[in-house]
Amino acid sequence: MTDGRELVTGLMREGGLYCLTAEPFSLGRGNVEVVRAMLDAGVRLIQYREKHKKAGEMYRECKELRAMTRAAGAAFIVNDFIDLALLVQADGVHVGQQDLPVQAVRRLVGPRVAVGLSTHGPEQARAAVAAGADSIGAGPVYATKTKEDASAPVGLGYLDFVAREIGLPFAAIGGIKAHNLPEVLAHGARTVCLVTEIVGAPDVGARIGELTAILRAAAPIDVPARMP
Repeated sequence: MTDGRELVTGLMREGGLYCLTAEPFSLGRGNVEVVRAMLDAGVRLIQYREKHKKAGEMYRECKELRAMTRAAGAAFIVNDFIDLALLVQADGVHVGQQDLPVQAVRRLVGPRVAVGLSTHGPEQARAAVAAGADSIGAGPVYATKTKEDASAPVGLGYLDFVAREIGLPFAAIGGIKAHNLPEVLAHGARTVCLVTEIVGAPDVGARIGELTAILRAAAPIDVPARMP
């Protein structure tokens, strides 16, 4: 069995785009179509984040996305739904501050599945380390309407803190667009989540190419080149 924990944390330390599904913002396209475009463009971190679908539909989508990501050598992470992550053999799960605690999630998923945790301030980041999280989300950096229960923006200063004080790999998320991506990178982020900027683009692959060019120009990280 592949060690998803090692795969996820390794990719997050390398840096690059971490893409999330968000079907309501995908211009009428389904998650499978959008994720296929992401993978074809070279993205290697994919998170399934859906809040309002029936369990059976999510299971069917995740089974297909798991097969696609495995074939592409990409990591597949499921947001919130630990049972779903286990059923499809996802590489990781990602939970929020109001979800099951990291220690409880670890007991359920075992040692080979990565556990990520959303954080919104220094105390939560330190607690994530103490709890044994493998990675954290840092945000929302800017105001965002993508997530219904989003916290207030944490600002670029929080990225400075996480990059300086927290040893875990982290993904900057929340309100990040092409125009402010360089300043996010300048404040220590190596892995970044741009949600509507990608899923809402008419040409997902082309937008990923544009963002990858920004990543290459602004940060000294090994960003996978877009596949032909």
